[in-house]
Amino acid sequence: MKNKSKFQKSAFYFAILSAVFSISSMIFLYLKIDNLGWRNPVAASLLASIFFFAFVTFILFIIGSADIPSLKVGDNSEQNQ
Repeated sequence: MKNKSKFQKSAFYFAILSAVFSISSMIFLYLKIDNLGWRNPVAASLLASIFFFAFVTFILFIIGSADIPSLKVGDNSEQNQ
């Protein structure tokens, strides 16, 4: 596995955290939907948070797992060999 920058590593870990938030929102909605009903604003906001965290997970996972080359100026060590 290629060395990742600290930003890619943090994006990957935040993707995992976002997935946990999305799953916990799903569980909370599943447990509360009988009491709240589908027309309650709390249920709508839980659905919106599930949608948001799911797509944040997707985007951050792509950023964290991409094979991005080093963009440092003057880093010619790979080109000279």
